[in-house]
Formats: sequence, structure tokens, C-alpha cells
Amino acid sequence: MTIPNKRLLNFAGVVICAGMMGFALYAEHVLLLDPCPLCIMQRIAVIFLGLIFLLAALHHPGKIGAGVYAGLLALVAASGASIAGWQVRLQNMPKDEVPACGPGFDYIVDNFPLKDAFSLIFKGSGECAEVAWRLLGLSMPTWVLIGLLGLGLAGVWNNLRR
Repeated sequence: MTIPNKRLLNFAGVVICAGMMGFALYAEHVLLLDPCPLCIMQRIAVIFLGLIFLLAALHHPGKIGAGVYAGLLALVAASGASIAGWQVRLQNMPKDEVPACGPGFDYIVDNFPLKDAFSLIFKGSGECAEVAWRLLGLSMPTWVLIGLLGLGLAGVWNNLRR
């Protein structure tokens, strides 16, 4: 059995990222689950990961370029996974330790300097600790964490292999 070429597997990464975003939009618009600020940051990470996969697939780089794409994939996947991990932590806190609900993502970004906005977003809030949806007992941020770690590892492996 032969492993598909790098370009095809990078396109597969694009399709998986698009599927993750498609489900996020389905959950928001059909299931009526409003995304919290941390959810929005995870969406941004998935979108950037998909764009890097797309660039790597279209570019079909040589050895150095593939290393650059592998590094970018690792950086974005790790960033998104850390945000998802933070939300999973919030969801598993005892109720009395969960931070109070704060303003929404749009309000934060529109009304605070960037440094303060990121501080507020990553602090998390009560809405980020709510678990409104589960699949096989795992919350959506847990699935995003698994997806980003898997895509990051697969992308690094794919782009660094000979």
C-alpha cells in the first residue's frame, strides 16, 4: 500500500478543516448554539490551519518550503489546541470557580485595546464553561482539541516526510 502524495494529503487537511467549520456553522445556525469568545478563537485557528494546508497543496514546495509549512501548521494547530484546552479546563472547573459571564467577542474587540481584548478573551467567562453539546460524552471544544492535534501532527508528518 502506498501513501498518497503530499499534495493530496494537504488537500485532505483543507477538506477536514472545511468540515470542522461547516459543523461549527451548522451548530450555530441550525442547532442555535451561540459561540463564546473562545469558540470564535478556535474557529479562527481552524480557518488559518485550512489556509496553510491549501497553500501547501497548491504550492507543492520543495524541502525547505515543506519545512516552513510544517512549522506553520504546528504553530497554528498548537495555538488552536491550547485555546480549546483552556476551554475544556473551564468546562471541567467546579461551578463555584467558574468566572462570571463577560461581554461577547464583538463587544470585546470593538471596545478594548488589542492587548486587553486578548486578556479578556483568554480569561474566559461563564459562557465559555457551559457545555451545550456533546458527542460520545465529549464537548465540542474537546473534539476541536482532538481535531487540531491530529491535523497538526498529520500536517507536520506529511510535509516533512520524504
